[in-house]
Amino acid sequence: MSLDTAPLIALAQTSTDVVEHERRLTPEVAEAVTAAGFARHFVPKQWYGSAGSFAEVAQAAAAVGEVCASTAWCAALYAAHGRLAAHLPYEGQRDLWSHSPDVRIAAAVIPTAGEAEAVEDGWNLTGVWNLASGVDHAHWILLSAWTGAGEARSGRIFAVPRSRFEVDHTWNSLGLRGTGSNTVHVERVFVPAHRTFTLADLGHEEPGRERCHRVPYQLVGAAQFVAPALGAARRALREWAELTMARVRLDGRPAHTAAGAQEVLARASAEIHAAGLLVRHALERADLAEITPLVVAENVRDFSMAAELCAGAVGRLMRSAGSRAQVADSPLQRRWRDVMAATAHAAVDFEAAAALYARAGFTAPGAGL
Repeated sequence: MSLDTAPLIALAQTSTDVVEHERRLTPEVAEAVTAAGFARHFVPKQWYGSAGSFAEVAQAAAAVGEVCASTAWCAALYAAHGRLAAHLPYEGQRDLWSHSPDVRIAAAVIPTAGEAEAVEDGWNLTGVWNLASGVDHAHWILLSAWTGAGEARSGRIFAVPRSRFEVDHTWNSLGLRGTGSNTVHVERVFVPAHRTFTLADLGHEEPGRERCHRVPYQLVGAAQFVAPALGAARRALREWAELTMARVRLDGRPAHTAAGAQEVLARASAEIHAAGLLVRHALERADLAEITPLVVAENVRDFSMAAELCAGAVGRLMRSAGSRAQVADSPLQRRWRDVMAATAHAAVDFEAAAALYARAGFTAPGAGL
């Protein structure tokens, strides 16, 4: 096990209200995320990183998500962005990790937003990027930009140190309020050639690299968004049960004895459990399976369906929880807001997942359908 989340979970439990109010992680929580091993989880072993498994980091993020979904979101993304940065050339990796693998990396790579002009030995980068989660505590950021023109126009990702970009505190959302997903500004910053790679490099197989760096991005990209939602959904179920056990119906009987409440419990718990199984199986494929287009499509499908199941379950819990769940300091309404925000991410859009799966499934008869 390369991740130790117990101290982080304890701190996140006591810091969650501050994180929500400040709309970003506290410095102490960011340091605890790093100490838990998230930032180094996918860093190559040559830089003393863990080059760890997808299952372990997602399970850890889900556990943290049970106490603070915003903290879990940033933790999962710091890990995932380390995996992206491993696509940099050797010299670029050395710039990031030669002193320590515990480097927090933010990213704003989808959609491609900036422009990069080729100059001697590198690029001049300019642009504005939105929704850079965890950027306030990041040492580096990965930013995507367009290069070239016409048919030669293509996307690249650039690694920029904290001293070379500005942060505008624009994040003020309904859910995941503590992620600090702010706006980044860069104006004609020189990026040396060794601190960039192309979008096409993501998932490019190179012999000798660790498993976590060889699989295509699409196989695992949604895991970092689903795991915090799964953890928050699990916590929401427990909080709903506590509320329901304390409620009394108009006829004086305990609310939990009503058939409607029992159905909500059974249905929501089954949906959340099923979501967990889908995520677990997808992570097993990511860590162990032979990678084919159908396997990639199955993972995208299962992550997206897990997100839908979590959103449906928590929505059902919220609707049936009574007026006490609606007040501003109700833990349940916060779980609901966080799950709705996490599962609204484009990476877990089920319509797009269904189209991908259908293309792979209909062209691979007998391969798992």
